[in-house]
Amino acid sequence: MSPNELTPLTHEVLWAAFFVATAFGAIVQRTGFCTMGAVSDAVHLGDWTRLRQWALAAGVAMLGFGVLAWSGAVPAGRVLYASNRLIWLSALVGGAVFGFGMVLASGCASKTLVRIGGGNLKSLVVATVLGVAAFATLKGLTAVWRTATVDRVAVDLTTSASVPGWAAAALGTNPAWTELAAAMVLGSALVGWALAGRDFLHARNLLAGLGIGAVVTVMWWVSGHLGHLAEHPQTLDEVFVATNSGRAEALSFVSPVAYTLDWLMFYSDRSKLLTVGIVSVFGVVAGSAVVALLQRSFRWEGFGGTDDLAHHLAGAVLMGVGGVTAMGCSIGQGVSGVSTLSFTSFIAVAAMITGAVAALRYQVWRLERAEA
Repeated sequence: MSPNELTPLTHEVLWAAFFVATAFGAIVQRTGFCTMGAVSDAVHLGDWTRLRQWALAAGVAMLGFGVLAWSGAVPAGRVLYASNRLIWLSALVGGAVFGFGMVLASGCASKTLVRIGGGNLKSLVVATVLGVAAFATLKGLTAVWRTATVDRVAVDLTTSASVPGWAAAALGTNPAWTELAAAMVLGSALVGWALAGRDFLHARNLLAGLGIGAVVTVMWWVSGHLGHLAEHPQTLDEVFVATNSGRAEALSFVSPVAYTLDWLMFYSDRSKLLTVGIVSVFGVVAGSAVVALLQRSFRWEGFGGTDDLAHHLAGAVLMGVGGVTAMGCSIGQGVSGVSTLSFTSFIAVAAMITGAVAALRYQVWRLERAEA
């Protein structure tokens, strides 16, 4: 491929990513898919329906990524979550902080973008503060703290820090087939558990789980296959076109919000280029807005008072700091990350759920204290 052919490819990747993210935003707006809501339903109501939606999405994404990796369509060792380093403390602390924050902010990063599309001005404030906190944790003050503390605690493995990587080394099996087998076993287990739920087999639940899982799989293909060049025409290095990390990426919404703010504020700087993550942010908002308008559910919404504002601001900061530290949000790690069967992703997801449960308990305590 010549340098002149690279620009059209970049445009193809960006447009494809935008439309995939638009589909994500539309599905979430239509179905009410929400990680924070799923945990809240389970804790307060004993209703596991939305957690089953999440499990179905993760299971489908596992199956999809497993097939892509096995077929060679996406290089499993070159995705964002692939590493021989198990950053367990970063995942644990960052995940817990993010989980606590998403409850205070009334939803995770992806749900915040979806609500912006529905006219929620509170979410616009949350997204802005989240982006600033995330950028500071990528390159600013909290980045210094992060790299000097939790990021230093890790386990360096001789194999990939993932289920198939460990299994292939332990059993001496073919890595590609091990990847597929592990994805089939774990992905099928999640799908089976989700579909076994009483009264789960409704169109909305199936659209949420199957749709989100499929969208994440397609994004892996867009970034990891369509945008993959074995040799850049100028540098001769392997490259994944239009990614912030230089690796194959799927949907994630903390760092991309930070990069979106950076792109908007320095728009005239030609070094600031659109990436898969940035167009995904715009795509989610656009898809959500279209569905909200079609459903006639679009409405402006603001803060209920100073206390409401304070909690949402605190939640936004915690999500920005925690999401970057954990290398992803409840979609970035909770669906995209776990689809690669990364150990770090599983730790981050468990920590997010723990943090969310703690925040829900905190909210109950506040209400009981106010009534007393």
